[in-house]
Amino acid sequence: MGNNNSGQKLLKEDIDFLVQNTNFCKSEIKQWYKGFMRDCPEGQLSKEKFKEVYAQFFPGGNPDDFCEHVFRSFDKDHSGAIEFKEFLMAINITSQKGKAGDKLNWAFGMYDIDGNGTIEKKEMECLIGAIYNMLGNQLSKTFDDTPQQRTEMIFKKMDTNQDGVLTREEFIQGCLADTTLYQMLTADSETGQD
Repeated sequence: MGNNNSGQKLLKEDIDFLVQNTNFCKSEIKQWYKGFMRDCPEGQLSKEKFKEVYAQFFPGGNPDDFCEHVFRSFDKDHSGAIEFKEFLMAINITSQKGKAGDKLNWAFGMYDIDGNGTIEKKEMECLIGAIYNMLGNQLSKTFDDTPQQRTEMIFKKMDTNQDGVLTREEFIQGCLADTTLYQMLTADSETGQD
């Protein structure tokens, strides 16, 4: 997706691309790049480093499974590492600056594990289970159901044609119509409005 900028300055064409395709200004992009290169001097964020960073935020849980799914959704070129452009595009989508539609499209792609264009119940259960594992001892304060029960509730609300799978449209419309689902499925505290 991008160039390996190991030991290099951020290229002008990369800055221009990121200014056009994110909500970050040139100086913010340079600041993000400086931090990225400090933490990832090879110019790539490995899956192991990604998990290590995530683990710091969830000391009482196991974020490994969830990290696999998030990493997969950020690693657009399937290289096994996240380059700076992929990283900043992902930060843009998942940050407070990201638009609800972008966040929902990203979240749909993360939940659609096999990439077939729909979310099956087993995929939703897998992600919900990963979230529960990640929360660990915080879980009892947050959820009082199983991943299967939570999945059934989500499908009951979102699967409008009751065919047992969620299309991108059903997923997005369901999240936009229900603030709680939006916040849970996108890990966003905003209301889901652009």
